[in-house]
Amino acid sequence: MKKCRQACIYVGLNDSDTHVQEHDTERYVSILQNVCKAYHVAFSMSQIKGGYLHEDGTYVKEDSLALTFLDVDDEVIKEIAKDLCAFFNQESVMVTYMPAEILFIKESI
Repeated sequence: MKKCRQACIYVGLNDSDTHVQEHDTERYVSILQNVCKAYHVAFSMSQIKGGYLHEDGTYVKEDSLALTFLDVDDEVIKEIAKDLCAFFNQESVMVTYMPAEILFIKESI
């Protein structure tokens, strides 16, 4: 079993200016895939639904995409997060870190 660090970037799909999702989710997924490919990092992605309280007190429902990375340098994670923040016109994106253990299971013949 290998110990490593797991990072997750959460990117909301609502535009920071209009507060609505401007494009279909597949377009955002394509952008995420291209960004990760450009950085040469492996990732997993999931689509999540949630909500938050906006600075003006308005409750906003929002779809988000979460990217999970294992053993990727912190500086690379920050650069990816900055790119996604710009590409998706977000006020910010959230990055979380936690320890993880990796175990690959193979079927023996």
